Amino acid sequence: QVQLAESGGGLVQAGGSLTLSCAASGRTFSSYTTGWFRQAPGKDREFVAAINWSGSSTYYADSVKGRFTISRDNAKSWVYLQMNPLKPEDTAVYYCAADFGRRGRIATSASEYDRWGQGTQVTVSS
Repeated sequence: QVQLAESGGGLVQAGGSLTLSCAASGRTFSSYTTGWFRQAPGKDREFVAAINWSGSSTYYADSVKGRFTISRDNAKSWVYLQMNPLKPEDTAVYYCAADFGRRGRIATSASEYDRWGQGTQVTVSS
């Protein structure tokens, strides 16, 4: 059973930066795609970024492209999301997720992900 645990959230001013981390356990980490999603109050969970099993391919939502960077360390079973510069509209709970499907593409729909972490709050003040 894969377990995911996010950390690194917090309160930051607009224009600032944060790095989220997600620790994975329970299954060979290098065998699956991992993604980040976020959910703001009253809104649906939305895709932010994802990285394939080897780290050779990444995909970003248009809203974060050029500002966020996803990476992974398969030796340590961690995935990261560097966020800079942050905007007030980035305020949300951020979730790490694992996709066990063998796809020829990176999944961007929440329904395609099999395991989720508990989330970490990111608040960006204006």
